[in-house]
Amino acid sequence: MKAVLENHITAPWSVLHPFTKEDQVAMVAMRAIVEPNKGKLQGTAARAPFDAIMERVTEPVGVVYEADHVGGVPGWWCRPKEARPHQAVMHIHGGWFNWGSAQAFRHLAGHIAACTRVAVFLPDYRLAPEHPFPAAAEDIRACYLGLTEQGFSKVAITGDSVGGNLALGLLVHLATKSDADSKALVGGVVFSPVTDLSLSAESWSTRAVADPFFTQPQAAGLVRAYLDGHDSADPLASPLYADLNGLAPIRVHVGNDEVLLDDSVRLVESAIAAGVDARLDVWEGMVHGFLGSVGRLTASDEALKLTSEFLTDRFA
Repeated sequence: MKAVLENHITAPWSVLHPFTKEDQVAMVAMRAIVEPNKGKLQGTAARAPFDAIMERVTEPVGVVYEADHVGGVPGWWCRPKEARPHQAVMHIHGGWFNWGSAQAFRHLAGHIAACTRVAVFLPDYRLAPEHPFPAAAEDIRACYLGLTEQGFSKVAITGDSVGGNLALGLLVHLATKSDADSKALVGGVVFSPVTDLSLSAESWSTRAVADPFFTQPQAAGLVRAYLDGHDSADPLASPLYADLNGLAPIRVHVGNDEVLLDDSVRLVESAIAAGVDARLDVWEGMVHGFLGSVGRLTASDEALKLTSEFLTDRFA
């Protein structure tokens, strides 16, 4: 199971976190529930059950939610008590470009808000297949500009799964700019990002059995609906193929039992080669979306703590 990481676990930019006994017990129970449905979430019919899953994330304490529009994009604010002024996080939700909503992900984003003491905005970017590439990326850029126009002088970007894809795409875009808006960016954190829409990574094979959620045919169908004939190797769609020079500091978290493992490994390796301040945190025994088990898994709590420390440092 560690074959993909053999060349990376000793690298100074990568940390392999051990699988605790408590988490081992919890993951056995979780796998028994989810594995019978592996690969079955497909098409727009999966939107309601996917949102229902995300609604189960434990609600953080002391966070107030408010629907709003930023940059013309609808979404939800997650505001912690005594939020620091002029600072904001934009969290971009997952869902394979076809599913997910700001409302369903509000508790996950709320945990980021609570631990950083910074308000988080969750954009409801347009979904495929109704709105294929590049609609989602356009919404994310508009939302970021909206935050700076509202007076937020320091903005961090976070994202999970394809939200990580869109977050990295925004960071790549801002790295080519030198205006005041781009200078508001302080860094980014992504969780299990989808960085290669060609789905060519070896971990699609080496982690095919270990991953309890996704199959390659399932992901390929969802990606096709998003790309709508567009080239999967276009850097605008797949951050792995982008020029990462000048990218803001990033942190990447991924589970060791994910078919998307190599999407993170290769992205961080490329970022380091481009001189980016980047780090990869790999969590033994963890699966896709493990951050959503905050309060129930040690790995989730520790990943959230590392995220808080990094973002707090960047905002400072």
